[in-house]
Amino acid sequence: MDLGLLGRTAIVTGSSRGIGKAIALSLAREGAKVVMCSRKRDEILKAADEVGSETGSEVLPLDVDLRIREHVDHMVDATLRKFGRIDILVNNTGGPPSTLFEETSDDMWIEAVNQLLMSVVYCCRSVIPHMKKRRWGRIINIASFAAKQPMRKMVLSNTLRSGILGLTKTLANELAEYGILVNAVCPGWTLTKRVEDLAKAESGRTGKTITEILDEWATEIPLKRFAKPEEIADVVAFLASERANYITGAAIQVDGGLIKSII
Repeated sequence: MDLGLLGRTAIVTGSSRGIGKAIALSLAREGAKVVMCSRKRDEILKAADEVGSETGSEVLPLDVDLRIREHVDHMVDATLRKFGRIDILVNNTGGPPSTLFEETSDDMWIEAVNQLLMSVVYCCRSVIPHMKKRRWGRIINIASFAAKQPMRKMVLSNTLRSGILGLTKTLANELAEYGILVNAVCPGWTLTKRVEDLAKAESGRTGKTITEILDEWATEIPLKRFAKPEEIADVVAFLASERANYITGAAIQVDGGLIKSII
């Protein structure tokens, strides 16, 4: 299936590893030019080199702190200088620490708001004017299954990922007339360093081994396994494509059946 992404330009945030890197790779394989960013310069240079070498697509690596509006604006300006257009924005951010409500300080809340929510606001504010001029665009926000089914000890993610879904639906309604489609993807348990870190933290609390914890989590999933990052990435590539022209305002779960609700 031709996704119609050849020649498109995509910004993928948080793309030095895991789901973000897999998304950049999937889009590049379809012929898109990709801007990859992370706060860690060495990691993003390495990841961009790997994506460019494997796909032959043009890749622009940038070290960006998405919590700072000026950094985001610089990223968008650099993209326009390099490629002359922005067609696709994928907002992907790392997850906050695992805590209960009473363990979560005010500073932790502020940090999480800036990391998970304001970073998405800054990126959307910066790219939307350019998409409106072209009357075409795709914004895909990576949330979490926790936005639909809150998890214990994940109060920050439960709260802020749900906010991402509210922002997604609002922007979808406001931008539809300009040909800009806005959707969210809610990954379930996925084999990434983030999940390994959560399992390590749980191991420290319970005394169980990391393997035991991962096996327990997997049993909660109807498919009885974790997702691969590329399985999330392929859904994002479809939403970014010409084949998804009538999908906007959706929050699509890619979770192996983990979420129990009907909607």
